[in-house]
Amino acid sequence: MRTPVRREDIERLEIGDEFYIDGTIVTCRDAAHKRFLDDGVPLPVDLRDSVIFHAGPIVSGGRILSIGPTTSMRMERYEYEFIKKTGVRVIIGKGTMGERTAEACKEFGAVHAIFPGGCGVYAAHRVERIESAHWQDLGMPEALWVLEVRDFGPLIVSIDSEGRNLFREIRG
Repeated sequence: MRTPVRREDIERLEIGDEFYIDGTIVTCRDAAHKRFLDDGVPLPVDLRDSVIFHAGPIVSGGRILSIGPTTSMRMERYEYEFIKKTGVRVIIGKGTMGERTAEACKEFGAVHAIFPGGCGVYAAHRVERIESAHWQDLGMPEALWVLEVRDFGPLIVSIDSEGRNLFREIRG
């Protein structure tokens, strides 16, 4: 899948599908969600039809050394409004998310995908360059890192644009 992500691309994905991203992704964790939604600070990047990664990279010498996913459920309280207000299409993280995120995926045409935990160094090799960094006052892991990636994945759809949740279906 290439960024910007089209709604039609998202609608073809089903839970359990594997895909890769080429283009731009933006790291976005707890503090950035809070600053945007609770504090009302406008995002410094346009996320419409884009990809966010719940991750905190380790950066040194202008390059990403490691960038593994963080637990997405920590962003659950924010994700419905975040998807609604930004128009983001793909949210990448670790583990599942809840019912509100599933509702947002269905209502606004987005998916949540998981990236394998413990593969941060592998993921870093998929980052071709750092385009920019914003909100660095939040600290390295919480800043918004705008990254150009190639063959970023494997990503496994855990919530599809119909609101189906892979983890819920597996557990029954």
